[in-house]
Amino acid sequence: MEYKQASWNEPTIFEISKKGKIGCLPTKPTSAESKLVGDATKFVPNELLRKKLNLPQLSEVEVLRHYIRLSQQNFGVDSGMYPLGSCTMKYNPKICDVIANSKKIQDLHPLQDVSLTQGILKILYDLSMYLAEITGMQKFSLQPAAGAHGEFVGAMIIRAYHKYNNDLEKRNEIIIPDSAHGTNPASANMAGFNVVVIPSEKSGRIDIKALESTTNEHTAGLMLTNPNTLGIFDKDIIRISEIIHSVGGLLYYDGANLNALLGEVRPGDMGFDIVHLNMHKTFATPHGGGGPGAGPVGVVKGLENFLPVPTVEFNGKKYYLDHKKSQSIGKVRSFYGNISVLLKAYTYILCLGKEGLKNVAEISVLNANYVARKLLKNTHYEIPFYPNKIIKHEFVLSAKKIFEETGINAMDLSKRLLDYGYHPPTVYFPQIVNEAMMIEPTETESKEQLDKFIETLIRIGEESYSNSQKLKDSPGNTSVGRIDEVKASSPKTLCLSWKMRKEKGLDF
Repeated sequence: MEYKQASWNEPTIFEISKKGKIGCLPTKPTSAESKLVGDATKFVPNELLRKKLNLPQLSEVEVLRHYIRLSQQNFGVDSGMYPLGSCTMKYNPKICDVIANSKKIQDLHPLQDVSLTQGILKILYDLSMYLAEITGMQKFSLQPAAGAHGEFVGAMIIRAYHKYNNDLEKRNEIIIPDSAHGTNPASANMAGFNVVVIPSEKSGRIDIKALESTTNEHTAGLMLTNPNTLGIFDKDIIRISEIIHSVGGLLYYDGANLNALLGEVRPGDMGFDIVHLNMHKTFATPHGGGGPGAGPVGVVKGLENFLPVPTVEFNGKKYYLDHKKSQSIGKVRSFYGNISVLLKAYTYILCLGKEGLKNVAEISVLNANYVARKLLKNTHYEIPFYPNKIIKHEFVLSAKKIFEETGINAMDLSKRLLDYGYHPPTVYFPQIVNEAMMIEPTETESKEQLDKFIETLIRIGEESYSNSQKLKDSPGNTSVGRIDEVKASSPKTLCLSWKMRKEKGLDF
């Protein structure tokens, strides 16, 4: 296919050539091109063929400005602070993208013989060993495609363990705290367990007495995040571990909040048997809008054979794939995991090293406590479950007082944050806090940025009293104003086609 060089404003059709270069295709196809299209359409039913191909004729500058404008309408961690509590939206170093985009990686294929993939297998093996050392586990699987997927895999390992011990019939309950992430009960239920909810006591930690009275011969395990969703470290974790293990259950660690503990304490040392990690949270890989992601699962010694297959192994001479785990729950994803995401996490770990990872935890905890203390001086906000005025990497701010006195709720406050250039925090979760706003500053924000964010939260709190209607109408500075979120998420009312929107007279 031949290309001609167009002038800057000559109407052209942009197309990617087989050589991977952007070119300008003449608007009138050649005879060879027409034949190529004709051959391809022989296999397409007539009713699905376009009768007329009406491609837009655009200049390069028009295309460029269109996509730049679209990019400016999106908000990401590269654009500004992203204090999305429970999600650890930290800056993703660009060196990780450079490594993942390497031509040496792109040219690999998972079906190549292992003799030709020793390099990538070594990377995957080393990464699994790093994660095992960081968490205190014995062995990791890198297959799961996201944190929630990792949860499900962990729950399936609990199921396989009890089945192997001929104990599954009565072990039908998974215990979960009322402050847990919403995916925990969903994952446990999908794995076939009944969910038993344990209440939090006044400090925000697990009620030990309630746990003791709940555990019995039906207990398969406990799923726990530590520090929990309130940003509180459960100091009774060793006692909790003893309670679960005393009845034959397994302790599962939701790694969503590991960012607060890196290099300080390991889940394995706290008594956990199974761990999943959110690579997009702790290890600075991009959030994928629900996917693609990576949620590796690790286990203690004695549970390795239940991991998904294959695992990457090393016999001292070469790296290979082990498909022969007798009690394995089976393959849970294609091939060995999301390699590009895992490569970014691998790069991140190597760049920071042992001391760097420890600094991540210390600075994230310092930043969260700094913001919390500053906001407590403002009488409009409250922080329930705030033992000794110390939290870990995040905290849950309550707008209950503001709502009761002005009618402005957590959603209104969050929408107003958009007008000041901040992504809103997670709202209305956990449900044990009224008008909840989960805030996690992360370690990548500077003190200057934190101070600006604090000032903005205080300002919109004051606006609730002085100009409440402005908050009800917010956001006003964004490309799209306040939407009906329930209606927008309904599949019956979704309108994604430009043609459909035009027919309905809707704005773009």
